[in-house]
Amino acid sequence: MAYLLDTQAFIWFLEGNPRLPSKARQIISDVDNLICLSIASLWEIGIKVSIGKLVLDRPFEKTIDKMNEENIALLAIMPAHILKLMSLEFHHKDPFDRIIASQAIVEGLEIISSDDVFKLYPVSVKW
Repeated sequence: MAYLLDTQAFIWFLEGNPRLPSKARQIISDVDNLICLSIASLWEIGIKVSIGKLVLDRPFEKTIDKMNEENIALLAIMPAHILKLMSLEFHHKDPFDRIIASQAIVEGLEIISSDDVFKLYPVSVKW
């Protein structure tokens, strides 16, 4: 299977946070699954760290290294993702969540997230 992590799930996975359900942790850890992270998530983390809204348990550079060690594929934002985003209903205005939803729809990925807003879009959500 192929999955797209939302930003919170990614952080919780890398930090070993117990709030990440064991089911989600198993999906992410399964080497038979393709696990992706949107470049938008790294952008969101970078912004939040730089303004003091988010504190990571390791430097941001090490977070990227850990992502690579865990074989999490980085998903670029492509024109097709933007086109899909433009047609999405405005269930909420978070630009990061909206592009993640768009990418999941276009790429046929299931989203791993605790955020119920993703369930308002035509994507499968695991948690």
